[in-house]
Amino acid sequence: MAYITLNKKHFFNNLDIIAQQSKGKDKIALVLKDNAYGHGLCEVAKMAQEYGITKAVVRSFSEAEAVENYFEYILVLADIPQYQNEKFRYTINDLKSIEKFQKGTRVELKVNTGMNRNGIEIYELSIAFEKIKAQGLTLEALFTHHSSADEDPLIYKEQKRAFEAVKEEAIDLQKRLNFQPLRFHSCNSAALFNDENFDEDMARVGIAAYGLLELPWRNDIVHKLLPILSLYGKKISQRALKKGESVGYGASFLAQEDLLIGNYDFGYGDGFLRSCSNNYTTPQGVKLLGRISMDNSSFLTTTDELLIFNDARLVAKTAGTISYEIVTSLKPHLMRKIIEI
Repeated sequence: MAYITLNKKHFFNNLDIIAQQSKGKDKIALVLKDNAYGHGLCEVAKMAQEYGITKAVVRSFSEAEAVENYFEYILVLADIPQYQNEKFRYTINDLKSIEKFQKGTRVELKVNTGMNRNGIEIYELSIAFEKIKAQGLTLEALFTHHSSADEDPLIYKEQKRAFEAVKEEAIDLQKRLNFQPLRFHSCNSAALFNDENFDEDMARVGIAAYGLLELPWRNDIVHKLLPILSLYGKKISQRALKKGESVGYGASFLAQEDLLIGNYDFGYGDGFLRSCSNNYTTPQGVKLLGRISMDNSSFLTTTDELLIFNDARLVAKTAGTISYEIVTSLKPHLMRKIIEI
């Protein structure tokens, strides 16, 4: 069966760089949503705990439960709580959702500063505070999300200015309505490395921790971040192709000479995007032949074990997508093991 390795040395290297940028590991909230970006939820949580990370960000209640024992603080981005837990905080994404939270729930209010996806509008801030007060919720923080920190510095700066104004109004509302002092956070990986003077309560770091950040104007940092995930396939069978013979569905690869090829146990059913068909070469220079099948892929090699990729950014270029899609496509049934070399 195909399997994944997670390089702990690389992971700790990335966290060292992030901790320096954020002015301390206590400011890092590691984003673990969607199976830790495909890396393995509990495997990454275990390494993070060993490093000393105490904060995590997840998508759902079930993810929060799975990593509860690894962290002191867990922010749930998109779920309504099923029961109270002193470690869990829940996101308010919309004014209408406030009434769905039970009294006493610890919540963080998301504010839309230009992403135009989730979060209340800035002009709804006072209404939201009043509703949270009436519902008896414990408001602990406000946050926003940057839409273009990795692509457009001007948009990033506009959103940052908008959030600064939100902070000022929120502090006034907090005092007027007798809420506890609030925390503020806005930085994802790209935003964190866009600013040399990080001064928020935490940074929600995902792709940089996994070593896959792309930020053209900060290549000095990007080149130091190391991918932690490598994917290996195991040979199922091998074939001798004669000149003119094909392999795989649609006969899309025709041998131009006699070849020995191997068939490996990794396909689009495991997360290898079909768009890489006929157009991918492994890090060791081994060519993919023909179409990727559901459970199989053929390569121009007969080695028993094959490194399929160790940098999702390179696969993404072949597939015409982003590294996020490559790694989150990797199915949970693939074995993930931590290595320390």
